[in-house]
Amino acid sequence: LKRVPCPSLSFLLCRTSRTITLFLIRPRVYWPNMELIRTVKPLFTVLQQCAALRCLQLRHCSNAANRNVSSRQSRTRVDRFKIQLSSGPSLQDFIRGVPSEAVDRVDFHSLEQMLILGFCSAAVCFETYGCQMNVNDTEIAWSILQRKGYLRLLSLQADVVLLVTCSIREKAEQTIWNRLQQLTAMKRKRLKTHTPMKIGILGCMAERLKTELLEQEKLVDVLAGPDAYRDLPRLLTLADGGHQASNVLLSLEETYADIMPVHHSPQGYSAFVSIMRGCDNMCSYCIVPFTRGRERSRPVSSILEEVRLLSDQGVKEVTLLGQNVNSYRDTSEEQFCGTELTQLSRGFKTIYRTKQGGLRFSDLLDRVSRINPDMRIRFTSPHPKDFPDEVLQLIAERANICNQIHLPAQSGSNQVLNAMRRGYTRDAYLDLVKNIRKIIPEVSLSSDFISGFCGETEEDHQQTLSLIREVGYNVGFLFAYSMRKKTHAYHRLQDDVPAELKRQRLEECISVFREEAAKVNAALIGSTQLVLVEGESKRSFQDLCGRTDGNMRVIFPKENAESNMALISAGDYVLVKILSANSQSLRGRVLSHSSLRGRVKH
Repeated sequence: LKRVPCPSLSFLLCRTSRTITLFLIRPRVYWPNMELIRTVKPLFTVLQQCAALRCLQLRHCSNAANRNVSSRQSRTRVDRFKIQLSSGPSLQDFIRGVPSEAVDRVDFHSLEQMLILGFCSAAVCFETYGCQMNVNDTEIAWSILQRKGYLRLLSLQADVVLLVTCSIREKAEQTIWNRLQQLTAMKRKRLKTHTPMKIGILGCMAERLKTELLEQEKLVDVLAGPDAYRDLPRLLTLADGGHQASNVLLSLEETYADIMPVHHSPQGYSAFVSIMRGCDNMCSYCIVPFTRGRERSRPVSSILEEVRLLSDQGVKEVTLLGQNVNSYRDTSEEQFCGTELTQLSRGFKTIYRTKQGGLRFSDLLDRVSRINPDMRIRFTSPHPKDFPDEVLQLIAERANICNQIHLPAQSGSNQVLNAMRRGYTRDAYLDLVKNIRKIIPEVSLSSDFISGFCGETEEDHQQTLSLIREVGYNVGFLFAYSMRKKTHAYHRLQDDVPAELKRQRLEECISVFREEAAKVNAALIGSTQLVLVEGESKRSFQDLCGRTDGNMRVIFPKENAESNMALISAGDYVLVKILSANSQSLRGRVLSHSSLRGRVKH
């Protein structure tokens, strides 16, 4: 019998000829930090090294008189003990009275699992930058590390800090460089203690800047590209041995279909589901094909399994993710592989040969929408070329597929669109907008625009402004052009628009965009909108906020809501009458609770 001292918990370790039994005999209130993990870790190392150990068995104490008890009575007693144990206190019960900000830094579910499983490895902290795909990548990477016994912390007390990075623009990369300088300074201070820090870069920036990060600046210990997350445990083991470790190889097949992401939505009612990776469009300004590789789609069965699981967990909104999400094409099963050519939007073309066969995006959208009629379905980010009529008609028919389409235009000038290799003209884009609004009359449109692309003239800029006015978007994402190495534009075009002129044109685009968005949103005043509640408004604890089917943010008073009906919580559907609007959001008052099931599309 051995007592293992611990400043936070006390254990008894008892070894017999057949089993090793761990008794938690004196739980105490403790401050959640790495001291506990490092103290407990040697204990589990001893357990793992014991060849006789197959699983950690929870056993009741016994004396010599118990040896004569029958096996059936023994099993009954053990079963009763297990029931008592399962209904007993969890780790959270031992931390009452500890400041909430300290408790929030530890994932206690993960800690409990590691104590039960009998191992405890290093702690990791993720910082995620960029698009929703990076959020999903974080969930995948964490799922892989969790299986290997890592604990996730939300603070920099962790042994390993992993930055999930973006390379789409220079500003995004500069943010990471600045953060690396801060972390390196912290790492130097930690070297003086017994808790050294490892720094890792994941995602697009790891693939694009591997030489600079590892050899020139020497700021990181681990690099893992978007297709190398399965290799993270090995890379971190190498880093523990004092070596720099990297794997940035791109794959033609990796979709992480067998990895169930660990969703960490702050609200808990919404989740992102990756359905495909990579991109084949090769737009001249875009780095994505070079950092995330060629298009490949997840098997439909894997996607449906994840969506069903999220539905069972109470998730009310799922967003399907992909760099070119509506070009989804599952060829994983023989019955999907036919000779039918991919249907594009009318007037659109690609730089690659038309693909054939496979289960298409409309088929996937149909199957996902049938899982739970009361769960909203969104998707992002699509390409305008992949909106055949069957996709639009499905959106119009299904009440739980949101009437919101992201339709990146990038420019309103044919000359610029051609230089960008977008595969369409201004007229073809406007024809698509008309067709969308004909099939889905209540649709909300959002878009992307780039100001100051190579060779853009003042006339080109004015054509972009006129397109923004003509379409009328609810939401927009506008940026000044940032030249990226490896792209077609880097090798073939000249970044000849001065930075100051880019900034000026961007400000003009944003101004016009807001004017038109204010008009579009003002047209909703007096209407009743179905809103999925997100929680308290960030600007006022007296207000609640949520989003409409068209992805517009709606703010409404909490007092009015609570006085008229049952308490409203995040994840509830409510009907809100819109009373005012601006370019960014809508304001209104709650009428009643509601649901998607009773909603009828017109």
